[in-house]
Formats: sequence, C-alpha cells, structure tokens
Amino acid sequence: MPEMTDYTHLPPVFLVEDDAAVRKGCEQALSLADIPVRGFADGESLLAALAGAEASLVITDIRLPGRDGLSLLKTLQQRDRDLPVLLMTGHGDVSMAVQAMRDGAHDFIEKPFPSERLITAARNALEKRRLFLENRQLKAQLHSAGLHGLIGQTPAMEKIRQLIAALAPTDVDILINGETGCGKEVVARAIHEASGRRGPFVAVNCSALPETVFESELFGHEAGAFTGAGKRRIGRIEHAGSGTLFLDEIESMPMNLQVKLLRVLQERSIERLGSNQPIAVDCRVVAASKAFRADIYYRLNVVSLDLPPLRERLADLPLLMAAFLQDAAGRYQRPVATWTASDMARWTAHDWPGNVRELKNVANRWALGLPDGFAPALSAASPDGANSLHAIVEGAERAAIVQALQKSHGNVAETAAILRIPKKTLYDKLTRHALSAESFRVS
Repeated sequence: MPEMTDYTHLPPVFLVEDDAAVRKGCEQALSLADIPVRGFADGESLLAALAGAEASLVITDIRLPGRDGLSLLKTLQQRDRDLPVLLMTGHGDVSMAVQAMRDGAHDFIEKPFPSERLITAARNALEKRRLFLENRQLKAQLHSAGLHGLIGQTPAMEKIRQLIAALAPTDVDILINGETGCGKEVVARAIHEASGRRGPFVAVNCSALPETVFESELFGHEAGAFTGAGKRRIGRIEHAGSGTLFLDEIESMPMNLQVKLLRVLQERSIERLGSNQPIAVDCRVVAASKAFRADIYYRLNVVSLDLPPLRERLADLPLLMAAFLQDAAGRYQRPVATWTASDMARWTAHDWPGNVRELKNVANRWALGLPDGFAPALSAASPDGANSLHAIVEGAERAAIVQALQKSHGNVAETAAILRIPKKTLYDKLTRHALSAESFRVS
C-alpha cells in the first residue's frame, strides 16, 4: 500500500488502551502519520461513542478492565462484520490473538512495538476499509445506474441507455455495431427486456453455423424436405415469435440468406424448407456486426446503434471490475477480491483490444488470486522491463507469497511461518506486491 495514501477523508480510528501513556503515544504516532484517531480507556467508552459516530478501524488491547478486547471484538462483529479490528497483545497472549484472527480480527501486533509497525498495520487495515467502502459504493451505483445489466456512467453509456429506452418499446429492428467483446449481446438482451415482448430471446451466432445448415436453422423445414430431414423442425425465426431474434456477426451470413432475411423483415412471414405455406411471425430482429457495414445497414433497413470500445469509456472500468469480481466471487465461492490504486492505474493504462470480454477474463483471474497477465511497468530498478532479472525475481517472490497465502487461507502469521520470514517483513512485501491477505480468507 502506498505510504502517501490519504485517509483523512475516512472516519477516525478508535483506539482502546487502558494505559494512558501507551494510549497517548499511539495517538501521537497515528496523528503524525495523518491518520485521524480517537482514544478510549475501556471498551464500554468506545461502544458508547460508536452509538453516535462511525469508525474506520478499531485498535484495541486484549487486556482491558471490564470488557476485554476479545469480548469487544465479538460485539463489534455483531454490529459490523466488515469493520476491521486490530489487536494489541503481550507476548503471552499471541495464541489468543491468532485464534481471534481466525474468528474475524484483521490482525494483531505484539507489544512492545515501534510506532512504524503500528502505522503500517493501521494503514493496511484502513486500506481494507477504504476498498470495502468503495466497493459498497460501486455496488450501489451498479444497482441504480444500470439498465437491465448495462454497466457504466460515462456519457457514451448514458447515450446507449437513452437510445434503448426510446427504441425498445417500438417494433423497429436494430443493428448494433461494435468491436469484438464490447457487449453487443448484453445490449441486445437489454433491448429485449425493455421491450415488454412476451416471447423468448433467441440468439444465433451467424459465424458459428455451417452454410449447409444455415437456412434450415433460421427458417426450419418440413419432414422429407432434404436427406436426413426425418421430421418437421421449427426454425429460430419462428421460435422467436413474439420475442426477439438476435443475429450476432450478421456479416457472416451468406448473401442469399441476407436477401431472404430482408424478405422476412418486409413481409413478417417465413416459409419452412419443403413448404410453400407462409407462416406469420412477430419477432423483433436485433442484428450485430463488428463494424458498421453500409451494405447490411441499407439492405436490412434498420436503426443503427454504435457501441463504444472500452478504451473510450475507461471511467466505467471500476464499475465493470466491481461487478465482474462480485460475480466471480459467487461462482468460485471465494471472498470478493479487491484492488489497489496502482492496480487500477495499470488496468487503465491498458488499451483493452478485447474490450469488456477481456476485462471479464482478467477479473476472473484476479478473483482466483492469479496475476492479471499484464507485464509489470518499467521502473528505475528494472530498466529492461519484464525480462530484467529484477522483474523475474519480483515475479517469483510474488508467486511464492500468493501460494503461501492460499495454503494458509490468508492467515498472516501462518504465511510468515511457511515462508520463514518475520511478520513485519511479510507485511512490507504484501504492500510492495499490492497483495491483500484478506482476499485469500475463506468466509
């Protein structure tokens, strides 16, 4: 975590220590590090203060008069399980502190400790709280800003939502233009959901269908229409009746079928292969192309909707990443992964040729605790970039720490024991490699 991270905008740290001299020393150390702090002599005073104020972090001694630190931890967890609690402990209480971490404490520091150790531990905990609050805010934005799954608050995405809101209730057919991976099917589904149509959403990937079966897939066939047609088959267009037919990569559709599709759009009826009987259809057609194609646009006579690539709406990247990490956490049964400011800066610097689909793949790897796949940035220590000895050593060290964190399920003390390094050294390395032990803990 960067030393210069500003936590003055967060609620203060609440510090509980019955020894007045120790309490004053801790308060001064935190204040000099620009970390707002309020001190209390016992747990009851802290709980009373929490009734009318908010804390970003609670730092408490285990040995306290009246309610001890472990009892205070349980009470705080009942109020807010996401509020980090940092325990201060004497040498004889280390085993209790380790068990408390298993029960939900953020971490512990062993007395006596230098002020730098307190500040580092507090900053790690505050970073966790900051990321939690940021993710909670992003989730609220996702809930309020999205239109049927559309994520983003940039002007480009607001325009897309406005167009969908205006066009969806009509019967007009739509052509969606956009690069690979920018979310054309997501937009098509949003159009369908906002249309009020009662029928199904039927998706056809035109590039995945062999030309020999294309016509049968779209229009259906009667029994005996061709060799192997043993029984009648309803085509995709007919199946989409009263719903929406989504034709992805329509530029891959054979020209003769584009002409037949035009006839369907004009007459709103089809004929199955092997039949001369017209069948009325009431489906809305939404087509998608990787780029604007004038020939398709004029041939199909549709309204065109252009999706921006991700590199043109990078301000939406945190919202998208938050949503994808939330989905991945549920899918992989892991805690929701977080990121640091340096992570987001690295992602923002990427040009995302695969667009939102590429971002989702990165989010899935990140959720599993794997590297994001991007080369490390150049630095004075590694002028040759990812292939330098420094970068190779750094990458190997990060991988070893990740493996140990996975084995210990994010337990810092156990991770340090596995790696045979002091806990303070491990904390320094976690900060340098932008790793969060919390993200490896199983809830």
